[in-house]
Amino acid sequence: MDLTYTEEEEAFRARLREWLGRVLPALPPKPSPADWPGRRAYDTGWQRRLYDAGYGDVHWGASPTTRLIFLEETERAGAPYVGANFVGLLHAGPTIATEGSPEQRERWLEPVLRGDEVWCQGFSEPDAGSDLAALRTRARREGDTYVVSGSKIWTSHAEVADWCELLVRTTPVSEATPKHRGITWLALPMDAPGITVRPLRTLAGSTEFAEMFLDDVRIPVANRVGAEDDGWRVTMVTLSFERGTAFVGEVVACRRVLGELAAHARKSGRWDDAVLRRELALLAAEFSALWRLTQWNVSEAQHSASGVPGVGGSVFKLRYSHARQRLYDVAARVAGGASALDAGQEWTLDRLSSLSYTIAAGTSQIQRNIVAERILGLPKSGKGGR
Repeated sequence: MDLTYTEEEEAFRARLREWLGRVLPALPPKPSPADWPGRRAYDTGWQRRLYDAGYGDVHWGASPTTRLIFLEETERAGAPYVGANFVGLLHAGPTIATEGSPEQRERWLEPVLRGDEVWCQGFSEPDAGSDLAALRTRARREGDTYVVSGSKIWTSHAEVADWCELLVRTTPVSEATPKHRGITWLALPMDAPGITVRPLRTLAGSTEFAEMFLDDVRIPVANRVGAEDDGWRVTMVTLSFERGTAFVGEVVACRRVLGELAAHARKSGRWDDAVLRRELALLAAEFSALWRLTQWNVSEAQHSASGVPGVGGSVFKLRYSHARQRLYDVAARVAGGASALDAGQEWTLDRLSSLSYTIAAGTSQIQRNIVAERILGLPKSGKGGR
């Protein structure tokens, strides 16, 4: 791994910094987290500005160092993050780029980069818990069409999405077909007849998640990414991008928040609390280590034959989700008193949101199992193992 910045990459940083300095002052205020239609328009509008300026494909296709420079500079300048485009840009898009046919890449990738189309994620289901392979949404094939029935939950951005990365069961579980087989990855058009979306309001007041009900929804076989019944393998590609690289920008944001907390503590007099200073220092060390791990994951993905991040993403996801919760617990102490409960403050909303991070994209227990089995080589949990 060589992440030394070249003269060309430093020139890219200078151009980006100059461009951000010109365009950011003219951006309108960001809509509230309770207004996802407004957020969609805001986020896709920002993505279109990036695309028109030549930065639209920086999340895939660029070199690892170029991507890291982009994240450093956009966060330093306070630029918007991907927001409603999260699924399309950071894991559905890279999955299609890796596993899709030439026709699928031509159809779906460019609209994501232009900010024209938003994707949601239809992986989780009621009663399946964290066991993704326990999904029940079924699809039967009728000629060139899959007919899909079932339900999904915690479907990210379903309220405002044009497409959904959808997992369905195409072969029932049996002795010959373990639950990890018989799954297929489909691209579902969200305007297809038979879809009902019910937004779920989170503690932070956002409706970024939803329940989704599918009643004999017809999806063309041409929308299948990968082979029929091979969806588990394709899903592992999606999750590798989600855990390995999709949270990269958030690490930069957490480092910025940490600096703001230290400044606020000095100003308010809380800096005299030695325990608080020690916690801030430990978090600074933690996020510095996470940034190095981020660089390693991004570089590994870029230089691997497949372009897919490895299991190091699970190490990152496990450590990052807990560090983020600790960060906002400390933020509540720095804010102090009633301010720590003020839902109008960004830190309070981020603290509420951080509670979900040890569950989203695979729980901490699942990440520990992956680390134990695939990195440390320990026996599998359950029968025959601990």
